[in-house]
Amino acid sequence: MSPSSRDIRDRSAWGLALLCLVLAFAFLGSRGLWDPDEGRYSNVALNMLDSGDWLNPKRSSDVGHWTKPPLTYWVIAASVGLFGKTAAAVRLPATLSYLACIWLAWRIARRLVPGGERTAALAYATMLFPFGMSQLVTTDFLLAAFETLAVWACLEARLSGRHAGVWDALMWVGFALAFLTKGPPGLLPLPVLLAADWLVWRRRARFVVPGLLLFCLLALPWYVAVVADNPGLLEYFIGDEVVHRVATDKFGHNGQWYGWLAVYLPTLVLGTMPWSPALWRWLRALPRDLRRWRSAEGRQADAAALFLALWVLLPLLVFCLARSRLPSYLLPLFVPLALLVAVQRRRERRPLPRWPWRAAWVVVLLALKLAASAWPTHKDASQWAVAIRERTAVPVREVIFVEDMTRYGLRLHLDAEIEKIGLDPAPDGVGARFNPVNDEDLATELAEAADQAGAIWICKQSRWPEIRGRIEALGFVATPLGTPYRDRIIFQTRSAAAPR
Repeated sequence: MSPSSRDIRDRSAWGLALLCLVLAFAFLGSRGLWDPDEGRYSNVALNMLDSGDWLNPKRSSDVGHWTKPPLTYWVIAASVGLFGKTAAAVRLPATLSYLACIWLAWRIARRLVPGGERTAALAYATMLFPFGMSQLVTTDFLLAAFETLAVWACLEARLSGRHAGVWDALMWVGFALAFLTKGPPGLLPLPVLLAADWLVWRRRARFVVPGLLLFCLLALPWYVAVVADNPGLLEYFIGDEVVHRVATDKFGHNGQWYGWLAVYLPTLVLGTMPWSPALWRWLRALPRDLRRWRSAEGRQADAAALFLALWVLLPLLVFCLARSRLPSYLLPLFVPLALLVAVQRRRERRPLPRWPWRAAWVVVLLALKLAASAWPTHKDASQWAVAIRERTAVPVREVIFVEDMTRYGLRLHLDAEIEKIGLDPAPDGVGARFNPVNDEDLATELAEAADQAGAIWICKQSRWPEIRGRIEALGFVATPLGTPYRDRIIFQTRSAAAPR
């Protein structure tokens, strides 16, 4: 390669890196946290940080939150501890995961699609779905980064010919971190790698005892500790968080027979824009590729495309068969989709789109991010915080939602404890113990918080007469604060016997 060509490629790589940083960090903290997801994860993380209890995830001081393993909460809490209680600090782990996936797409392309590194990285960075998810607080971007790390390490162990033991160890580290992020779904690439060992590399799987031991040492201690301290928790993990999410529609996540089509098809078609046409052309050629892959010679000649097809299609089949279906579940598949874009464009000998088209799409992405920060949605917890502060003259130390959607994002924006209560006690049971609908019942919460300054209550305006009547029947008085906000009554309570 001539020096001038090398200089051009270096400048191109640096330009791509700068573009990715702009996409990742522009307007990162320009909007408040959106409930339910951003508020829920940040609330648990802040409870960890403030209480010093990093072992037991809690949604309030008395109620645990066991629906996800702790790694997402740990990294959010660490980010807030380092950079302060801001929305940008809460989102930083997801943003860094987005950048890590771009880098990993580049690195994997060097092995599977030589010369297609820029295409793969640019495709991932500018696909609509990964870009949008990088601005949301969920478990899925950390999961995507750790799963992709494990796959990259596995590829290096098999294809580099050097330091295979080190790469195998890194693979198991990636899977352990993925397991600490989302449990068994973090291991979905394992069947892909096993199938690739059999079909593509024609070698015995390297998943041996030292790697499994490393995985167990990293991934299992937290599970062992919390299960030992909480009798019945293992039953909840296996029953509710694995069996019910896979085999039932208990959580109401599009469990209908057609749910996979309604959720995943638009996610894949719209989420891969503006690169969807290349993937459509790949999909149209897939039957021809499958016929070629019947022979060992065909598989060896087209190993990269076969591996990437396995990486996309096997997990996608699992997601379609499972009864719990959300768009974010597909996020780990967007790295192999970006790599398939590079494979397809190399087959067609298509160069990258000209820079005016790329620049125009980047402007669209940044405009969407800016528009989201100005969108007046009821999900924005910072707007709720403003409405509450306008209605009370004392510092808010607790916000109590009565039979209503809980705005956990207020934990960050008001620095107050957030609770959700029901009018009546909850039924007993494993699910009720470890993932109760409500933290407490009305009578218990009134006894604790009614006369304490700084306790703010919120309920739906349509249920205000009923809830006020229940409060009065328990010997307390409920006083609205100002006018309703978004069809909610914001109020305070006091004992009927207490002086005004």
